[in-house]
Amino acid sequence: MSADAAKKNDQKSVAILMATCNGERFLSEQLDSLASQTVTKLDLWISDDGSKDRTKVILEEAARNWKKGKVRISEGPKQGFVENFRSLMIDPSIDADFYAFSDQDDIWDEDKLAVATEWLSAQPDTIPALYCSRTRTVSENGVTIGYSPLFKKVPSFRNAIVQSIAGANTMVMNRAARDVIARASQNSTFVSHDWWCYLIVSGVGGRVFYSPEAKIGYRQHQNNLVGENRSLKAKYNRLKRLIGGGFQGWNRLNLENLEKCKHLLSEDAYSTLAMVRNCQGTCVHHRLLSLLRSGVYRQTGIDQAALIFACAIRGL
Repeated sequence: MSADAAKKNDQKSVAILMATCNGERFLSEQLDSLASQTVTKLDLWISDDGSKDRTKVILEEAARNWKKGKVRISEGPKQGFVENFRSLMIDPSIDADFYAFSDQDDIWDEDKLAVATEWLSAQPDTIPALYCSRTRTVSENGVTIGYSPLFKKVPSFRNAIVQSIAGANTMVMNRAARDVIARASQNSTFVSHDWWCYLIVSGVGGRVFYSPEAKIGYRQHQNNLVGENRSLKAKYNRLKRLIGGGFQGWNRLNLENLEKCKHLLSEDAYSTLAMVRNCQGTCVHHRLLSLLRSGVYRQTGIDQAALIFACAIRGL
């Protein structure tokens, strides 16, 4: 990036969408890592979902000392973390050039947002664009213990419709992406906000970039709502869900809500959606033929084989 382009990009604002609930143990460290970001215009939009500990005290103190922009702390819907994030995703009062999700217990590298917004700034403003990446897993004390899987296949709707590839805490998007996600989320429910964002941006013909470089420490502790997915146990549980029917429930919820948003989808994405829905039929031959014709894929060979097996025995 040239010096002029870097200066212009530095003038753009980033809205951090943070959902909190009883996060006092690690919240201060995450807020410190947000304050250390090299971007200069950074607004915090925080929805607290009924914390009973010192979370609100910590947030209010951070708001008084915040020097990069404005801070708004609001009451969440108290219906779980997915709905808490959704309330932020559809909030029309949140306005910025770029939007990023934040958990309450991670640790961000100081250039996390700068790297993401550099790529986003190179995309046309009118095209929805989503940056996401690999994560670095860390212990409760912040010590690196591993990395999330490194996915090598190109992100696309045909992948998104059967797999989520990146955590929301890695995601940064431009205004066009946020606007279409907000429209899609008004009357929709979803399994997770990260998977939903991947589905919608790729489904409308937007651009999704998956970076192999981890810029976030994803903290592992006993209160995690969503844990890491690289260990043998995590891989086994993922395949068990895929083959045993747990994935089927998630997938059908996504498909039902994508159908509600069909007016937003590209022609190619809607055609793919229709073929995947055919994978729910009663005839195993028709299910497998529809899966083959759809061209959908998961990121690894073993996961793809499990997808085909799951389609054969019970449908998607």
